[in-house]
Amino acid sequence: MLTQTNMSEIHKWMLAAILICGSTTMLNSCTDKDDTPVPVTPESQNGENKKITDGNYDKSLAVKCINGTFVGKKTDNVITYKGIPFVGQQPVGNLRWKAPVDVAADNGVYEAYYNAKASCQSEEVISYQGEDCLYLNVWKAEDASAEKKPVMVYIHGGAWAVGGTGVELFDCTNFIKENPDVIVVTVAYRLGILGFLHLSHLSDGKDYPDAQNLGLLDQKMALKWVHENIAGFGGDPDNVTIWGESAGGASVTMLPLISGAQQYFKKVIAQSGAPSQTRSSEEAIACTNDVMKVLGCKTVADLMKIDAKTLVEAAGAVLTLRMFPERDDRVLPLEPHEAYANGAAKNIDFLQGCNKDEMNYFVASMGVEDFKTWAADRKTKKYAGLPSEEKALVESFCNEGAVEDWEPDSRLFSQSWFIAPCVRMSENQTKAGGKSYTYYYRVEASAPILKAAHGEELPIVFCHPEMTDIDVTFCKTMRKMWVQFAKTGNPSLSADISPDGKAKEWPLYDLGEKNVMVLDEFDIHPARESEVKIVDWNKSYFLTKYYML
Repeated sequence: MLTQTNMSEIHKWMLAAILICGSTTMLNSCTDKDDTPVPVTPESQNGENKKITDGNYDKSLAVKCINGTFVGKKTDNVITYKGIPFVGQQPVGNLRWKAPVDVAADNGVYEAYYNAKASCQSEEVISYQGEDCLYLNVWKAEDASAEKKPVMVYIHGGAWAVGGTGVELFDCTNFIKENPDVIVVTVAYRLGILGFLHLSHLSDGKDYPDAQNLGLLDQKMALKWVHENIAGFGGDPDNVTIWGESAGGASVTMLPLISGAQQYFKKVIAQSGAPSQTRSSEEAIACTNDVMKVLGCKTVADLMKIDAKTLVEAAGAVLTLRMFPERDDRVLPLEPHEAYANGAAKNIDFLQGCNKDEMNYFVASMGVEDFKTWAADRKTKKYAGLPSEEKALVESFCNEGAVEDWEPDSRLFSQSWFIAPCVRMSENQTKAGGKSYTYYYRVEASAPILKAAHGEELPIVFCHPEMTDIDVTFCKTMRKMWVQFAKTGNPSLSADISPDGKAKEWPLYDLGEKNVMVLDEFDIHPARESEVKIVDWNKSYFLTKYYML
């Protein structure tokens, strides 16, 4: 079993690297020589945007929105607007654990020069943080085009506990330089104990009915702001694609299931994320009770007296990789997979996929021994209750082809957390009559253990060549397919727009052939799922019914 001491070490690594640092280069850059995590946000880009009262600003960089006029900064031909609030009041004081407040009309003029604070989290990951965190960033090209541009709204990952719009990886300057015909928005949301804490079972918790899914409601509010204001930036509010990876990828598969959200977007790009990344109300209540014990609290009133840093530290001690959105039958349905199969999002087009060796990133970032300890504890708590025949199937699957002693557990959690849920999403969306373009990423990193690990594609899709050594043409092609999907709803590339001059026809997933696009570094090609064997339909696919085992 995990002790408090070794759990804190695993917690440190989880928060410092997993799901924020998306490549071998990033993994190395997230730690210093003594393995202490260091912030990944450039401090010079952070700060407080002030109100401009003297009329001294560049009018060509100003955009009038409902809640103010925001003035950006220009670098080369890219204009960036950072730290724009998408709520009328920040969730501080009495608004802690309350649903986001919509914006009000404002005729003021404000700087949009600096990244706003990230949601409260481990300070070892991001130091510039606070409860006043609901802001977004916008990137657009400077051009004279009168045509409204497709909009890509990115939601970051971070195990629902860390991350932010100011992380260097998510700077979209290079992306827009290469793809000036789209606009990119990155949004923040409340994380961890401030974004996903069940409170309604407490004696004074009835006034906090949304606390368990506030992070998702924040995202919905951000999308509402984009819908109502993006035209001023040159964007098309009727051609919005929501896009995310890991927890962000899961977020964009949950948003179509939230009442009223679908009016704000038409397409979804989900990288290594699915609605399996949720928990039941019983699991959520158990998490709350555990952290209440650590804090010595009995009521919401007790919790309200505690500062955010102490709350985050307490949650880190007992809730690492236990904080997820809740299937509460209020914000999210009790069975999200079934909702998709029944056509809840059949009019939304999907591009979704997974990486071949997802969990290897956790192994590399935690270290082999700590990963084995964590996996053993997780299996004891989560797999012990499975029927004996299912446990036998899982054991058989884990040991197929394993060489290293950490590989069985890495294979298991790769499948149950990321790969099988992704395939089930494609199955259900297709079954309901919707469209899913599905990919399987197999480009392997050169570093030990990682291979095609979780997040390895992030520097590629965000156009950070300094963070990856993958073939340049492959990287450009992958980005072009993402952009083409955002523009048209189909990621296929004709020869005239394909970076290598060769057409890339991406077939829709179907229930017969189960076609996917295989992303190999020097051979992007379509294939039947049976050829590449993404999931084991008998030994691992059934695990999706248990959500986050």
